[in-house]
Formats: sequence, C-alpha cells, structure tokens
Amino acid sequence: MVPVPPPRGWRRRGKCARCWAQGGIPLVPVLGCPPPWHPMGSALCLQGGLRVLEALAASGLRSIRFAKEVPGLRAVVANDCSARATDLIGRNVAFNGVGALVTPSMADARMLMYQCKADREPFDVIDLDPYGSPAHFLDAAVQAVSEGGLLCVTCTDMGVLAGNNAETSYSKYGAVSLKGKFCHEMALRIILHSLDRRANCYQRFIVPLLAVSADFYIRVFVRVFTGQAKVKASASKQALVYHCVGCGTHHLQRMGKATAHGNGFKYGAATGPPVGPTCEFCQQRHQLGGPIWAEPLHDVPFVQRVLAALERSPQRFQTQERMQGVLSGIAEELSDVPLYYTLEGLSSTVHCNTPSLLQFSSALLHAGYRVSLSHACRTAVKTDAPPAVLWDILRCWVRLHPVKRERLTDTSPAARILAVEPTLQASFAIRADANPSSRKRGLKRFPENPEAFWGPKARAKAGGGISPSLQEKRKQLQNKRTQRSQGADPEPSPCKRHKEGRCLQEGELPLAPPRPGAASCPH
Repeated sequence: MVPVPPPRGWRRRGKCARCWAQGGIPLVPVLGCPPPWHPMGSALCLQGGLRVLEALAASGLRSIRFAKEVPGLRAVVANDCSARATDLIGRNVAFNGVGALVTPSMADARMLMYQCKADREPFDVIDLDPYGSPAHFLDAAVQAVSEGGLLCVTCTDMGVLAGNNAETSYSKYGAVSLKGKFCHEMALRIILHSLDRRANCYQRFIVPLLAVSADFYIRVFVRVFTGQAKVKASASKQALVYHCVGCGTHHLQRMGKATAHGNGFKYGAATGPPVGPTCEFCQQRHQLGGPIWAEPLHDVPFVQRVLAALERSPQRFQTQERMQGVLSGIAEELSDVPLYYTLEGLSSTVHCNTPSLLQFSSALLHAGYRVSLSHACRTAVKTDAPPAVLWDILRCWVRLHPVKRERLTDTSPAARILAVEPTLQASFAIRADANPSSRKRGLKRFPENPEAFWGPKARAKAGGGISPSLQEKRKQLQNKRTQRSQGADPEPSPCKRHKEGRCLQEGELPLAPPRPGAASCPH
C-alpha cells in the first residue's frame, strides 16, 4: 500500500496522527474524559469482535483511536453528514493505516441507525458526541444498539440541562431542569432518564456504567437490554424533585412503587407528596423539577476495574492523572443518594462562616450518617442524613460562630431556620474517615482549565467554513482595539436626545454632569 503523504498541518493524539481539521470540520480540544477504550474492553466481550459506530465522527479521530487502541474490534463505522468531513475521514484513515477496520460513511446519523435496525445489523457500541444536544439521536440509538450493547452519549448543552431553560429541557429530554446547587448531577440524571424513557418504548431498559460531569459537558456510558419484566420497574427508578427556593432543601418523590410479591415484584403508583404546601424550614414555596433518574449513576465494580486497568498501564494517556482522580472520586461516592448539597450553599442560607469540608463531614459521621464527596462539584456533600439534621448541624455551627441576628429580617430563611433550637448536638471534632482516600493522596479531582476561554468552539457551518454572520462580525471588529490604542477618535454621531428633538440648546444648563470620556453631541 502506498502511504498517503501528510497534509500541510497534522497533529498526533495518542497513537493517532490526524490531519488538521479545516473548512468547517470542528476541531475539538482534548476533553479529558475517560478514554474510549475502557467501556468496551471492560464491559463487553463478544466472539468475533465488536462492531462500533461513531455517528458524528467529524475528522474521524475517535474512530481511528478505536481501531488503534481497542483490541478485539471487527469493524468501525465513522459517519458524518458532511461531504468535507467524510473526505477528511478517508484521508485520516488512509494516513493512519486503519482502512481494514474503519469505514467512512456519509449519511444522516438517525437514518443510518434506523436502517441498521431494519437490516438486523445492530452495533455493539454507538458513540454519540454531537455539538449541543443529542436528544434527536437517542430514539434511533436505543434501537440500533445490540442486546447488552454500549451507548456512549455526550451533552454539551449544559445551559439547558443546568436549569437556565427549563422549558427547553422538557421539550428535548422530557424533564424540567432546576437551577440549584446540584444542577450538574441533575443534568446527568436527566439524560439517563431520557435514555431509559426512550428505551422503554421498545421494551428495553438501560444499566448505567459510568456518568461523568466535567468541564463544560457531561458524558454517560450505559448498556441497553431487552426485557418486559424489567421495563415495568422503570417508573420506580424515576423521581420528581421538590426544591425549596428559599433554603435550597430538596426532596425526591418516586414516580412508581415496587414491592416484593412472592418471587417477583408488584408495581403500583407512588404516594405523596413528601412536602407540605411550603417548606417546613423557611416557609418558602417549592419548585418542581424532573423526572430524573433516581438509581445509582455508576457501576462501582466496573469503575474499580477501570481504575485497575489505568494503574496497570501508567503513562499511557496524557490525562492519566486526571482520569485517576475523577474515577477515584466517583468510586467513593454514595451511589444510593441522589443529588447533593454544597457547603457554601448551606452556609450562605444562614449567613454564617463556611465550615471546612472535614468539619462538616465529621459532624455527619458523629451523628451516625454516611457522607461522601461528589466528582461534579468541589464543595459538594452527599449524605443520607435528612435535611433536618443538616440544618441542626448548621444551627450548632452558628452557636460556635455567631451571626449578626439584627441584620436578618424576620421572614428571611436564615431567621426562620435559626429561630428553631437544634435537637441534635453536633460535634465538629475531625474524624479520620471524614477525609476520603482520593483527597488524602492528593489526586487531581478538579484540575484547572488547560487554556483560556475553555469551552466548546463555534458551531461548524454545513457547507464548510464559518457562518456569514460570524464573518461579518469579524470584519466589523477588525483592528478595533488597535485604533483605540493609537488614540484615533471615532466619528462624532448625534446623541439620542438630538434624534428625539430634545438636545440642549446653547446657553441651557445640563441636568446632570456628562459622563467622563463621553463625546459631546456635534449638533
């Protein structure tokens, strides 16, 4: 085979050398998420090899890494609807010498998956990594994946999933997002709920392996199975969230109820609500969010196997330290406790100094409850303690570190919470088991952003290049700062009052002194 000469610009990532992405093909920086090899190597083992689909391949980097770094693959399909992207995929595949495994494809990702379902040729692994929301690909994906196959889904529309646009979240994912301190974990649970809901339409259900919130995106790895009996239990795995707008207390209401009945289970409607008309602590109203996935986010034995694989091959990945830190934190999380509180959120509610993470965790452990951290937030606390215990601990903390009660209004959440005497005498003596192992070892659980303006880049234009609106904006802003720095004054323009016929005439006194640096009206 004649090797293809490298193009003008190319870069290497892992074992993959990739052509420089130009002409509207998105060039995504390293996200630092768990590598593409471990879900397949640890979760799936099929005779004859795995059949993999990267539905939105762009430059084909991930498909080439699959071919070079994942053993036991039968075929990899690198699909994109752009002709330029497909051409670049073909060049990259030839340049890396993986043409025997990787097949470029140009098709609509949904139509390709529906066709594979109709032809009874499902994929063992489907990777969805779109720009923004994957919502319109999920229905096809849960049908096109094989029995027990793996779905890898990435969401970068965190503004929607984190509560900024609750109505958009409902239209895309079938769940209302809330703007709370727990928004990043709630985003993970919303996408899992959406996947399970779509799978249930076809008598299928999901089993999460790993769900990660990192940087500006979330990524989940789930297996999809078929079984009518297990699908009946899906309602009891979802829950609504009651979130107090005053103190931030949250309660969960399961959508269904599963009770043991003989050798199986009996399913019925849940009873509720778990709260009254107003919050029992601050008498404020509740917001209703969800439904969300209320079962564990991770398969802990699977995460531990991935950690063991990382330790057996140190220095294999550039993000080795971060992956080890994040996965270690995930393995230590309380898997049966949905959502979390944050220390700054609790302390700001009562306007007190923030206790240290070890002090607050120790108080919960002394009270007989479990506690852990969360990989989704640096100051998060996950605990099985009821909200009343949390506020009792804060009341005891305020006794040791008083707040200025005269500054609190009688109807504020802080005043109403602190007006109640604590029934629990909290101890803030530091316990050794309050500090998790990953924190003791100093693992990189929350590393700094690798570069300025870290986040998703501009959306690629369908025909290649940048959009006309972005081109026009660049022309308008060209050399703008240079002209200002050289002292070039802009052309004077009529003021707003002159256009309205209310500009001050000569000899009149202004109503207020002009702003410093404001240009006077030439009229």
